[in-house]
Amino acid sequence: MKNTSNRRDFLKSSVLAGGGLMLSISWFSEAKAAEKIATLNLPEQWSELAAYIKITPENVVKILCPNPEFGQNVMTSLPMMVAEELDCDWKNVVVEMGTHDNVKYGPQFTGGSNSVRMYWRPLRTAGAAARQMLIEAAAQTWGVPASEIITNAGVLSHSSGKSAKYGEMASKAATLTVPKDVKLKAPKDFSIVRNSKKNSEGTKVVTGKPLFGMDYKVDGMLIAMIQHPPAFGMKLKSFDATVAKKMPGIKDIFSFKLYDDGFEQAGFDTRTFNEMIAVVGNSTWEVMNARKKLSIQWEAAGEVKEMMVGRGGKTEKIVPGRLETTSKQLEMMAEFANGRHSAKPAKELRKDGNPETAFKNAAQVIERTYNAPFLAHNTMEPMNFFAHVQDDKALVAGPLQAPGWMEPTLAKILNLPADKIEIQMTRMGGGFGRRAYGSYVYEAARISQKLKVPIKLIYTREDDMTYGIYRPMYTATYRAALDANKNLIGFHVTGGGIPENPIHANRFPAGAVDNYLADGWEITSNITIGAFRAPRSNFNAAAEQSFLDEVAEAMGKDPIQMRLDLLKRAKENPVGKNNDYDANRYIGVLELLKEKSGWGKPENVGKKRGVAAYFCHASYAGHVVDMVMRDGQPYVESVTSVVDCGVVVNPDAARNMVQGAVVDGIGQSFYGALTHKDGVPEQNNFHNYRMIRHNEAPQKIDVHFVENDIDPTGLGEPPFPPVFGAVANALYKSTGKRYYNQPFTSEQPKS
Repeated sequence: MKNTSNRRDFLKSSVLAGGGLMLSISWFSEAKAAEKIATLNLPEQWSELAAYIKITPENVVKILCPNPEFGQNVMTSLPMMVAEELDCDWKNVVVEMGTHDNVKYGPQFTGGSNSVRMYWRPLRTAGAAARQMLIEAAAQTWGVPASEIITNAGVLSHSSGKSAKYGEMASKAATLTVPKDVKLKAPKDFSIVRNSKKNSEGTKVVTGKPLFGMDYKVDGMLIAMIQHPPAFGMKLKSFDATVAKKMPGIKDIFSFKLYDDGFEQAGFDTRTFNEMIAVVGNSTWEVMNARKKLSIQWEAAGEVKEMMVGRGGKTEKIVPGRLETTSKQLEMMAEFANGRHSAKPAKELRKDGNPETAFKNAAQVIERTYNAPFLAHNTMEPMNFFAHVQDDKALVAGPLQAPGWMEPTLAKILNLPADKIEIQMTRMGGGFGRRAYGSYVYEAARISQKLKVPIKLIYTREDDMTYGIYRPMYTATYRAALDANKNLIGFHVTGGGIPENPIHANRFPAGAVDNYLADGWEITSNITIGAFRAPRSNFNAAAEQSFLDEVAEAMGKDPIQMRLDLLKRAKENPVGKNNDYDANRYIGVLELLKEKSGWGKPENVGKKRGVAAYFCHASYAGHVVDMVMRDGQPYVESVTSVVDCGVVVNPDAARNMVQGAVVDGIGQSFYGALTHKDGVPEQNNFHNYRMIRHNEAPQKIDVHFVENDIDPTGLGEPPFPPVFGAVANALYKSTGKRYYNQPFTSEQPKS
C-alpha cells in the first residue's frame, strides 16, 4: 500500500502502567486531520489511519478498533488482522472501540466498503512489528539469536527449552526500537484470518448492554427534539410556543440556525433546513407532546445560494425554491431523457468507436428506460446524538460514520479549537450512509451551546423520513444495436437524476463493445440526497442487468453465457483503456455462480430464475434468484450468491453481510419508495413506507466466495446492487412481464 506520509514516526511504543507494551501506528502525527482530508483523493487513500495494540503482563492482548461499528463486524475482523500477525491466542484478545483522534486515526470513516480494505496492511504491519519486538526482547533476555525464537498463540519459545508468554516480555519489548521493516505472513500461513470468529460484541448486543447512542446518558441530561418545515422549499416564518412552554417537563423552546450566514459547507455538511425550532425538556414523551402544541407559520424559502468547499475549491450552489411533486419530477426527467429539454443537454461521459453509425446501420435496436424513486435510509436505531458544550470545551457522543469529517465543522460552528472538542463514538444501529452526514451532530451541539447543559437530540421516525438525505431519484435509457447476425455492435446508456446522474461510464459493458456511448444529466432540487448503500451502483446494476437480459433474449443467448462472451472480449481484446473492472475476476464470479446454482442443469429447467452480476467498490458479486408465486404474489424462495472480495477475513461475518444485502435488496426492489407532493414527503413511517417482512425473506441464501489471495476489497456494498437486477429478471420468468420501474410492486397486479 502506497502512502505519502512521513514514516519516520510510523510506529511508536511505550510501557504501560504496571508493565506491558503499547504499540501505535500514526500517519497523522504531522498533520491536522482537516488538512490531511483536504489532500486525499477519496476513496482510494482512506487507508492512512491508525490503531493501538496493548499487551498486559497477564498476557491479555487489547486491540482498539479505530473504525465505528454499525453491524458490519469490523470490531471483530479488524482485530483479527492484528492478532494474525501478532500470532497471539484469539481467546486472550479483548476488543474495544478506539477513541476519536484526528491526528492518530484520521477520518475514521466507516463507509464505502473500505474498512477491511484500507486497514489490511497497516494493522497486519502493527501486529507483525509487535511480534518482532517481543521476539527481540526474549532474545536479549535469554541470550540467544532472535532468529532461533518462534512464536505460537502468544507464547515465545526456544529450542533450549526456554519459553515465556508475551505478557512476560511486553515491558522489555516496549523499550526497544520499533522495526522499520517487518515481514508479513503469506495467506497460506493464516491461522486466525480466514477462520470464522464470533462477533466480539455479540454477547453485549443480545443482552442489552449500553452500546448504542440511544443508550448514552449523563446526569443532568435533557432531551431535545427539533421541528423542521413540513415541506422541502419552505422555511420558518414565525412561531408561538406559549402553550407548549407551560407543559410538564419543558425547559425551553427556541429557534436556531444550523449554519451562520455565509457558512462554507464541506462535502458531508449536507443539511436540509437551516432554521429550526428546538424543544427541550426532561423526557422524550414530554418533549414530543409539547412539540404538538407549537403554533407555527411557514413560508416559501425561495431560491437559496450556498457556498460549497471541496477538492475543486469553492463553488456556489443554487438551491431552487419550488415545491416538488413526484409526478412532475418524472415528467421533467422524461423531458431530459428524451433530449426535449434544451436548457441542459446530456454531457458525454465516454465514447468508443462510432456508436451513431452503429445504431444507424443496425438490423435491430432495443431501447428501454428504467426509473427508480427516492429511498429513505431507515436505520433501525433512530437518529440521535449527545452534546455537552461549555464555554471552553465540548463533548459530543453518539452513532456516526465519519467523526474526523465532522470535527472541523464542529470547531467552526462552536468557535472552539478542534483539540477542545472530544468526540466519542458509540455503536451504530445501522448507517447505510445516513450517518456520514453531520447535520444531526451539529444540531445537538447548537442546542447544548445555547442552553449550556448536556442534551441528547432524538429524531422520531417521522422526523428522519421527512428530513431528507435520501437515495436520489434516477432514470436511465439503455439502447443496444444488433446486426443481422444478432451480434451486439453498439451500446448507449444515457442517465440522469434528481439531483445527480447515476452513470458509471467506465463500468461493464464498456470495454466489451466496439461502439459505446455513455452520457448523463442532472436536475437541481431542494430535496437533499446522500450516499445510500452502494451509491449510484444500486440503481445502475438494476437497470443494466435487466437490460442485458433483454439483449441476451433478443440475441438468442443464455443470459450468463452472453455476459461471459462480452467479458471474454473485454479480457482478451478490450475496447478503450479506462475500464474500471477486472474482466477475469468478473468471469470467475459468473462461472462459480453458474456452477453453484446449477444454472442450466436439467433439474433446474422448470425454475423461474433470474441472474445478475455487478462490479463496484473493488469487488464482484452475482446472484441467482429463484422465484415462485405465493398467494398470487411473487416470492423469492432461495438465492445463490457468489462474491469475489479477495481474502475473506471472517467467513461467518462475511456470509452474514451478503445475506443481509440480499434481504435488503429484495425488500428495496419490491417495496422501497418515497414520493412527494408539493414538497411534502408522502411517506413518514412504516405504515406507509413498506419494508420487507420476516415471512418475505428467502428460505435459503447460499453464499459462496471466490477463493484467492488478493488483498481484501469491498464487501458491505457490492452484494447489494445486483440483487435488484436478479429480482427483475426472475419476475420476468415468473410473470412473463418485464419490469422497468421501482418498486416492482407498483407494476404488479394485486391478487
